[in-house]
Amino acid sequence: MTTTRFNIDKFDGITNFNLWQVRMTILIQSDLKKVLTENKPTDIDK
Repeated sequence: MTTTRFNIDKFDGITNFNLWQVRMTILIQSDLKKVLTENKPTDIDK
């Protein structure tokens, strides 16, 4: 089984807000809202 990972930083006020907003919309439309809203498990390393 393969896992798809997305590395999208939280909006910090410095990056382009429109680009960040489009990325978030795509993830939500792709049924990945759960991934965005869950907390990261403590046993996962970067």
